[in-house]
Amino acid sequence: MNSITTAAPNTLITTRVLASGLTLITEPMAGVRSASITLLVPCGIMHERDDRLGTCAMLEELLQRGAAELDSRAQADAFDRCGFSRGSDAGSAVMRFSATGLGDRLDDALALFFDMALRPRLSEDAIEPARELALQSIESLKDDPQERAMIATRERHLPSPLNRSGLGTVEGLSAITRDELIETWSRLARPTPSVIALAGAIGDVDKLAARVESLSRNWSGSTLEPAISGAPARGYAHADDTSAQVQIVLAHDAPKESHPDCLAEKLVISVLSGGMAGRLFTEVREKRGLCYSVHAGYRADRDYGITSAYVGTTPERAQQSLDVLVDQLRKLETPEGAITSAEFARAKIGMKSSLVFSGESTAARAASIASDWRRIGRPRSLDELIRAIDAISLDSVNAYLARRRMGTVTIQTLGPKALVSPLA
Repeated sequence: MNSITTAAPNTLITTRVLASGLTLITEPMAGVRSASITLLVPCGIMHERDDRLGTCAMLEELLQRGAAELDSRAQADAFDRCGFSRGSDAGSAVMRFSATGLGDRLDDALALFFDMALRPRLSEDAIEPARELALQSIESLKDDPQERAMIATRERHLPSPLNRSGLGTVEGLSAITRDELIETWSRLARPTPSVIALAGAIGDVDKLAARVESLSRNWSGSTLEPAISGAPARGYAHADDTSAQVQIVLAHDAPKESHPDCLAEKLVISVLSGGMAGRLFTEVREKRGLCYSVHAGYRADRDYGITSAYVGTTPERAQQSLDVLVDQLRKLETPEGAITSAEFARAKIGMKSSLVFSGESTAARAASIASDWRRIGRPRSLDELIRAIDAISLDSVNAYLARRRMGTVTIQTLGPKALVSPLA
């Protein structure tokens, strides 16, 4: 077992690559009694077969319905007895499992965690309930037009298979068999490049590493990510919907997590969408009364970044809402749209406050260091992240905006009638 310290001086974060190939990251936190686990396994949506979309949605449910000698009820009771709450979600590249409880019961929770990953039951009697739940999630989209617009935007903005929805399709879910689920998990759930992160009251780190080493000793193999194929459609598209609302989503490329401009983009988004003082709220809703909801977001991953903006409005105000939204985004890249000192100060305070509050959560820290490993190849301490925010200047952010370009934009509308794209 190799062990190296990978974070900044004075941090307690350590990274080990175990004999199985599994990466273990630990961050002891003083003054807390809880401990959290995050496990990322390379079985994400992008790995699904084109005719079996929804495989990960079913696996996510089934993996929490029994493992090793424990059936679904016994597994849930075992987690309850050791006081750990658990959760899971399927991302584009990885399946994420998490659990949080008291640090003095971490040993028991780890054993349950590794049973879930290495020895899932995937019982025959659990298949149809899992399938039905997944189908119900798709059915529920009928009552969620905003989510439908978001899914359509992702499908058209990113290349395949990055553009897939985690819900899958009715056709794919209906066709999946138990044997296929077993084969998929067995083939993809490998220790390389899986990562497990533990944060909080985790005790002696060397003893903990030895425990994880023991639990994963029979795990082996590696998983490669599928190739990216084809160019995304992008541009403007409309989906008809009979509701009395119009959903507008705009997306454009942004820096990936490891890019030097990533932090500047995060600050720009905080200026755009930092609550009631944000530009979009002020310009689209407050000054003109065009919408009931408007906000922007930025997601940075290992290989790409996306900035998106959303407006929810009425059919009568939809065209003007879209026009003003695009105008505000374009203005950012002009001298007139430069960030002011007041906006800059407010955005930095908001970013640091959010970071500090999340840093007090063991669950947030475990998730953060695991995500860092996947996105940039090393975990970052809370102090490092705060120093990076402190180091950014108003001049550097505005210099970034001077060279920032939205590129080929995706606009998706959903409502009674199509709009005219301001980008045409």
